[in-house]
Amino acid sequence: MMENPAAIDDPAALLRKRIDTLRPHAARIWNYWLGGGDYYEVDRVAGDRIRELHPEIGEYARADRLFLGRAVRHLAAEAGMRQFLDIGTGLPTADNTHEVAQRHAPDARVVYVDNDPLVLAHARALLTSAPPGRTDHLDEDLRNTDAILERAAATLDFSRPVALLLLGVVMFVHEDEEAYGAVGKLMDALPAGSHLVLSHTITSPRLPEVDEAVRFWNERGTPELTQRTPEGVARFFDGLDVLEPGVVTCSRWRAERTGGEEPREVAMYGGVGRKG
Repeated sequence: MMENPAAIDDPAALLRKRIDTLRPHAARIWNYWLGGGDYYEVDRVAGDRIRELHPEIGEYARADRLFLGRAVRHLAAEAGMRQFLDIGTGLPTADNTHEVAQRHAPDARVVYVDNDPLVLAHARALLTSAPPGRTDHLDEDLRNTDAILERAAATLDFSRPVALLLLGVVMFVHEDEEAYGAVGKLMDALPAGSHLVLSHTITSPRLPEVDEAVRFWNERGTPELTQRTPEGVARFFDGLDVLEPGVVTCSRWRAERTGGEEPREVAMYGGVGRKG
């Protein structure tokens, strides 16, 4: 049977053909843990099994999402940032980057970057902006730094400060040299006053159950995940002025205490750094 010729030039049809529904995918499982509906049965089964191995895993997804909101709110409302480059966007949920930024700075511009076809399909439909702000969406891999910078320049002015957001994405780059090199190259291309917001899963003797959950994921899911130590996560901020409270568990980055107690530690560390 011949393929429908009209579908060949249909971007949505091409994206659907790239979606793998036979293997669980990180972005879809993250969406499942956050209470979204953009996942398949294979993602739910894997997500439930990971939660059996590590019952607090859902807190990681929520802590990372709340960290994103607090960081973007600070950058837009207090640091005067008006440009955001969000790589590894993930599936849209509540309080996406442009929604938080434009709530405090209606003229903020946001470029989303992801190479997952389901993420891209939803991003083009949901991540919209009203004037005076603007959003754009790129189908690119984090490691394609030159292409990202070239294409994002259609929306962002790289002569002015940009906030680079890398939430839970660098952990999918296995080789240290490649991971640190990609982040460094992106930050080198941004002018003084730019910021880096980054989160990354960690390995820690205090949280041994995380390692078992990661092993399960890497045997069955895609893409594979690489843990780094808290010191390894902090290394991504080398050469930057790291904002208080430093590179810490995401749940505690400028979070309010409840009943005088700090939020529970999660194995996702993150921070915000400013380029001088």
